[in-house]
Amino acid sequence: MLNFLRPSGGGRLEKISAKDAVAKAKAGELTVVDVREGMEVKSSGKAKGALHIPLATIRMKADPSSPEKHPKLDTSKPVALYCASGARSAGAAQMLAQLGYEHVYNIGGLGDWHAGGGEIER
Repeated sequence: MLNFLRPSGGGRLEKISAKDAVAKAKAGELTVVDVREGMEVKSSGKAKGALHIPLATIRMKADPSSPEKHPKLDTSKPVALYCASGARSAGAAQMLAQLGYEHVYNIGGLGDWHAGGGEIER
């Protein structure tokens, strides 16, 4: 159970500060993904420019072999994920690493993004 949380090769999980994530996202060097549920995004907004892909659909939307893969996700481009507290985004980050994404970061929560200077869009 929860095998998707166990390391099994693939890409690397890396550390990044929220401030660095904000700077890299603004420079177009990083794809930011919000893995929270729709109602959470509706009530608090999301990181400016972030893709909204709920955790329940992340495997299907991130899998390079899936016909449902999100067109803005690229295994060779760094990806940073966040949720409300960092727990769901940690699981999603591990999943992306297993799917072969080369550089995967967990920003933590939306509050971390905002504290790092990131804008919130509604």
